Amino acid sequence: MTTLSPPQNRLSPDEAPWHMPAATAHEVCFVIPPSEFLLDDRVFPSLGVLKVAAALEAAGHAVHILDLSGVANYLDVIENAIAEANYYAVGITATTPQLPAVFKIRDRLRSLQPKLRLILGGAHVALSYAGRKQEQKASQIGGRASLAVQTLEANFDVLCAGDGEVTIFEALRENPPKFINGDDNKSNLFLTDELYETTPPPARHLIDLSTYKYSIEGFPATSLIAQLGCPFACGFCGGRFSPSLRVIRTRSHESIIKEISSLYDQYGYTGFMFYDDELNVNKNITALMAGLVDLQKERSVEFRFRGFIKAELFNEEQAEWMFRAGFRWLLCGFEAADPRILVNIQKRATRDDNTRAVEISRKYGLKIKALMSCGHPGESYNTIQA
Repeated sequence: MTTLSPPQNRLSPDEAPWHMPAATAHEVCFVIPPSEFLLDDRVFPSLGVLKVAAALEAAGHAVHILDLSGVANYLDVIENAIAEANYYAVGITATTPQLPAVFKIRDRLRSLQPKLRLILGGAHVALSYAGRKQEQKASQIGGRASLAVQTLEANFDVLCAGDGEVTIFEALRENPPKFINGDDNKSNLFLTDELYETTPPPARHLIDLSTYKYSIEGFPATSLIAQLGCPFACGFCGGRFSPSLRVIRTRSHESIIKEISSLYDQYGYTGFMFYDDELNVNKNITALMAGLVDLQKERSVEFRFRGFIKAELFNEEQAEWMFRAGFRWLLCGFEAADPRILVNIQKRATRDDNTRAVEISRKYGLKIKALMSCGHPGESYNTIQA
């Protein structure tokens, strides 16, 4: 596990742009593209862009969300929503598998309003620039990441990498740069723990949550993110060179519990999927579980939770408290059962660690889903069969 340096040019919470009224309020639209590669992309809402939208709203900007998840005729929807609108800018979030749809959306937006400022953010931008940096270090000319960056820069007005809560304010300036790097942990655009604590919760009110269908053990459920970052560097992970995806940023248990309580009050959710990379990277996980137990006692309600763990960090105390809090399902990236493959991919967790995690889970009434993958360096018929 690698610990990356925290930001050096710190932005204090009082200086956070979402705490300051905008000198000029703009009308901004964010587009969530469809994920056509999923069996159903109306399960979990895109929380990252909703966090960015919330930051803008808090500063007084007028924000709209065009949620195209699961929408087959999304280009028609774009046309109806944008043709007569007078947005200052349109921001699009994108993972790499969403790119085919993203470029269709981009082309339609350009045809409707050629001068509209198009901002692209999300994981694909961050990973493309992080990959290009690695290629440059290796003196690799014309690598895949470098070509990806060239394509992005040729098609979008502003590109935002990494944490978007601060970078979006830079992207809305009068003459923004082509690339705004919120993926640099030495920059004041990078969220610290203190800044993360003060960010507004995702602007879920800007989308129709009722159209998202998910449950945990029969409890109507939605997702949340309690902490940012994964400190590990598994060889197959595209985020291993991206500080915003590697550096852990945490917020207080009070903040997390307040968000869960609010989701229960506003929407009636009693099931919650934690989309943190690994919940038990947080050394204070048992304190959070105790807080969740207390919340349910105070509200006279029973919750169900689901989330990810790291096998070699899992122990009986965590399992006991997670069950008491309402966890019934855990997910763990076992990846492979062949010891050599686990070494090759720098997984750190061994097959024995994975076995122990299953045994502990069963002992405390927790079901565990083993997340597996194949095609790694050294893979063979026998390692896959293992």
